[in-house]
Amino acid sequence: QVQLVESGGGLVQAGGSLRLSCAASGHTFSSYVMGWFRQAPGKEREFLAAIAWTHGRTYYVDSVKGRFTISSDNAKNSVILQMNSLKPEDTAVYYCAAREGSIIYDRGYNYWGQGTQVTVSS
Repeated sequence: QVQLVESGGGLVQAGGSLRLSCAASGHTFSSYVMGWFRQAPGKEREFLAAIAWTHGRTYYVDSVKGRFTISSDNAKNSVILQMNSLKPEDTAVYYCAAREGSIIYDRGYNYWGQGTQVTVSS
């Protein structure tokens, strides 16, 4: 069992930045892939980015590429999502997720955090 806890959400104005953190505990492995998702009310959950802890390879969807950066802090068992140039359409609950290593990054995650609210105002 893996436990994930997100933090760092809040209210920012358009163009601002937020740094989300996901702390992992429990049965974790260096081969795990960590991902970030978001979900707005009434909409489907959307994959944003992922990183493989072993080699640091990253993957981003086009909607956030160039604005968001995912990174890992292995010493703290944490994954970071640095979000810059935020837009009102980025408003959503952001979730951290984990799965065993795979060439597939956008689905198949087994463990999820509770989510943290991000609100971007105009």
